[in-house]
Amino acid sequence: MRAGGIFVRGLAMGAADIVPGVSGGTIAFITGIYPTLLHSLRSFDTHALRMLLRGDIGAAWQHVNGRFLLFLVLGILTSIFSLARLLGWLLQHYPEPLWAFFFGLILSSALLLLRQVPHWRWQELAALSLGTFLALAIGLAPRSGFVDGNLGVFLAGFIAICAMILPGISGSFILVLLGMYSTVLAALRGFDVLFLLIFITGAACGLLSFSRLLDWLLSTYRSLAVALLTGFLFGSLTVVWPWKRVLEWVVGSHGQLKPAQQLPVLPGEYLARTGEDPMLWVCLGLALLGFLAVWLIDHKGSHLQVDSK
Repeated sequence: MRAGGIFVRGLAMGAADIVPGVSGGTIAFITGIYPTLLHSLRSFDTHALRMLLRGDIGAAWQHVNGRFLLFLVLGILTSIFSLARLLGWLLQHYPEPLWAFFFGLILSSALLLLRQVPHWRWQELAALSLGTFLALAIGLAPRSGFVDGNLGVFLAGFIAICAMILPGISGSFILVLLGMYSTVLAALRGFDVLFLLIFITGAACGLLSFSRLLDWLLSTYRSLAVALLTGFLFGSLTVVWPWKRVLEWVVGSHGQLKPAQQLPVLPGEYLARTGEDPMLWVCLGLALLGFLAVWLIDHKGSHLQVDSK
């Protein structure tokens, strides 16, 4: 894969991570680099460590697919620093059209990925249903308390990063559900070194271990894994549904209120409850645009494969 293509995918992943409720793993999955990403992360093992200790940096770089990770991370960081203000502004002033675009993009991707399962047996149908149910349960779950102390911080990082690399599930949204969102933001603002080190350690452990599990599933039980991950995409549609009713709020990074639990509603109910214009036709147009964009990419040859090409 060319460096430019990897970089552009990184840009898209970074943009998705900025938007609450959308996972960078979703973008990696629908743009065809998900297995490569998992395999590269899995390559950070004892074999790579032995190469480094021997001073064979070039072999270690090849072993972990360093070129791929370098351009992907560069794309993610570039997107976060360059698009954060724009997407934050859109999310604040035009959230419904933005969600609608993501809704069309994810729906189209999920439908295309159904074709990646060669044979639909009861096992694949069960995996698809399980993935959909789990994503629905997470997306509609109320905020809950969590383990206190350093163990809770470690587990929060572990769970959040696992969610982030799963298609359809946002790591920041998981922190909200765990009741750790405001705590993590406060630690970032105050630069609580001990808290952040424990959190990052948990995230690193989660990333390296969970990526191994997902990579093994895709290699060993490909059809079941694809069906399960596609179910996650279908279930995540409730999170990116443009019109929602807020049931619970949480304090954001600047003291503003952010929704912690929401339920999808129809545009008419949204208008009645909020008094705000649902911008129905704009949302439908952007959802269609997102839907067609994925089909166009597929038609041009960037097929949404889940193999390591």
